[in-house]
Amino acid sequence: VAKMIAPALPSEFSRTFRLDEIGRLSERTHIAANEAERAALARRFGYVSIDQLEANFTAAFEGETLIASGRLRATLAQPCIATAEPVPEMVDTPFVLRFLPKGRAGVAAAGSAEEMEIDAQEVDTITYSDDRIDMGEAVAETLALSVDPYPRSKDADSFLKQMGVLSEEQASPFAVLLSAATTKSNR
Repeated sequence: VAKMIAPALPSEFSRTFRLDEIGRLSERTHIAANEAERAALARRFGYVSIDQLEANFTAAFEGETLIASGRLRATLAQPCIATAEPVPEMVDTPFVLRFLPKGRAGVAAAGSAEEMEIDAQEVDTITYSDDRIDMGEAVAETLALSVDPYPRSKDADSFLKQMGVLSEEQASPFAVLLSAATTKSNR
């Protein structure tokens, strides 16, 4: 279970909803980042670009916990971890978020293992204050958690080989043993 906390600075993609508006969020709600918001988020997360970022979601209370579920869609490019070339990526993923009042998140985490057990899917927990949630920031953080953490361009392997970096197979303990055995048998 990941715990997400709103940033100290205002979010680049802020879509706040008052808790007294949640009744209307029981119907599917759509949010989308504009060009300036996508560019600011790309800078924040270290992406080359974000060409699309949108989400559809519903939200409802379960006691004092607000559960938002929906689908995130994004088109972006990240720098390759080896060459820094842009690596295009499409994200299309469902999400479930649990919003708890600030100060209550620790109480939920301190509960018994039974209370924290989540059946089939993980649920990210986000705290809120001032009777408002920021779905834009929650979607932005969900995007950051959903992308490939190690984007590789099609040229990454040849670039790394040119730079003298060993592949996983070449660097494994078994490869070292095989190399030593081959060297010994060639003597």
